Amino acid sequence: MVDRKEGTDAVPVPPWRRPRKAAQLKRQLSQDLIVETGLRILDAEGLEALSMRRVAQELGTGPASLYAHVANKDELLELIYDRVLGEIELPEPDPSRWKEQLRAYGLEVHRVLGAHADIARAALANIPSGPNSLRVGEFLFGLLIDAGMTPRQASLSMDRFSLYVVGDAYEGSLHYARMRAAGYETKEEYFEAFVGQISSYYRALPQEKFPHLAGFVDDLIADDGEGRFHYGLELLLDGMEARMPGRGGAGAP
Repeated sequence: MVDRKEGTDAVPVPPWRRPRKAAQLKRQLSQDLIVETGLRILDAEGLEALSMRRVAQELGTGPASLYAHVANKDELLELIYDRVLGEIELPEPDPSRWKEQLRAYGLEVHRVLGAHADIARAALANIPSGPNSLRVGEFLFGLLIDAGMTPRQASLSMDRFSLYVVGDAYEGSLHYARMRAAGYETKEEYFEAFVGQISSYYRALPQEKFPHLAGFVDDLIADDGEGRFHYGLELLLDGMEARMPGRGGAGAP
């Protein structure tokens, strides 16, 4: 007796028939999958487009099924932010090189946040609690303490330093949103038009009333966003160095 299944498999599929595609297994719903999907939406369309309903639609399910894994949108944002912080590369702390390491850390955080639309907006009101948030917090806080700062000085320095880096990244994301809304394809095109408008406006100001703003326009617009960020970063680092014990520091606040 011929095995029909075996015989059928041995026969080639006729050219006028479409071969059957193997059924794709639906990924099991999990917190990781929800966070991954939320981050993808945020990267593509920004924070305003992110919602539990939208994530559910992307996953082909209902919003209610998400709440077994994520409590609400606020928790989802915290989880997404912590996922992004996992991309930050940290060196082995070396207190003798704290300034160099802190500079590199600031640049790294700015790069990572800038690569993810306006995730920095969620970071502004976020208290470190996830594993990656704690990882970077321990690095920064410990580096400053081991370099000689008191824990209180280190706490205040860490807070202000982080706010500067995140705030600058957030401002960049606002410009990116405006760039998309205005239809510009590249940041270069957008900033050329943006700075050009500012330049024209300031040059048109009455010189007698605004002698400095109207008289030094070229200096006002001379540096781009990256240059300004680097300048501010050095200001902070120099100020923190001045407060280090044994280096003319001001001591505890």
